[in-house]
Amino acid sequence: MTIPAPETKTVSKKRIACDGGEGALGHPRVWLQIPADADSIECPYCDCKFIYQAD
Repeated sequence: MTIPAPETKTVSKKRIACDGGEGALGHPRVWLQIPADADSIECPYCDCKFIYQAD
């Protein structure tokens, strides 16, 4: 049995919100801040990885 890889999303802002994206089956909304010295962050609930890419 294999576990699917967590989702990866490209974002254009350093502050983003994640709620799991599955409606009632998601998780509580959390606000994440991508650090100035990094280009990505992972959600502590669903492990979704947000990658910052400037416009």
